[in-house]
Amino acid sequence: MPSTPAQNPSPDAARGPGQQPATPAAPAPEPAAAAGESSPWTLVVLTEEAFGDVDARNVAQLHAGEAVRHVVLVPADTRRSVLAGLLDHLSLGELREALGALREGGRTDPEQARAEAEAALAATLAALRAEGLDADGRTTGDDPVPAVREALRSEPDARELVVVTRPHAVEDTFHTDWASRARDELGVPVLHVYAGTTRLG
Repeated sequence: MPSTPAQNPSPDAARGPGQQPATPAAPAPEPAAAAGESSPWTLVVLTEEAFGDVDARNVAQLHAGEAVRHVVLVPADTRRSVLAGLLDHLSLGELREALGALREGGRTDPEQARAEAEAALAATLAALRAEGLDADGRTTGDDPVPAVREALRSEPDARELVVVTRPHAVEDTFHTDWASRARDELGVPVLHVYAGTTRLG
């Protein structure tokens, strides 16, 4: 008698007695976020002068690999006293600059201060962007601490402040500098770095 071709058993026929029908496989889970990937947050940067390469590199290395938005504030400072400037220069051995501070006399002209602050802001943003950072910013009045407070309040997930200044003999000694005031008044982590160096204030 000719043989008949073998039939593949149906899934139901392959089940033993008492077994339930197979259920469809669950869909594969969504891939997890890439290692090291984090939610964006905001770092506020307060600087009294234009960033150079060292300053931009310092900021870039702080949170390398994280999604960080940088908000830069530059004060148009017209209230810097002649005596404080003179002492700063003398403490650093800058005799020529000390004499220049004496010759310049009193406060900086407001228009000049604003123009210098705008130029410093533009240069700082360019230096940070050259490091591949997301950076925006604005100038402030003489006292930048209220503007820093507002930025920390209004910027999305702002939680850290970096202050970049030249060494100031009077303010640093008596803890009246911007970084010390920010630590006392704002309640966020504050990193104070001296401009053009890796020295911490």
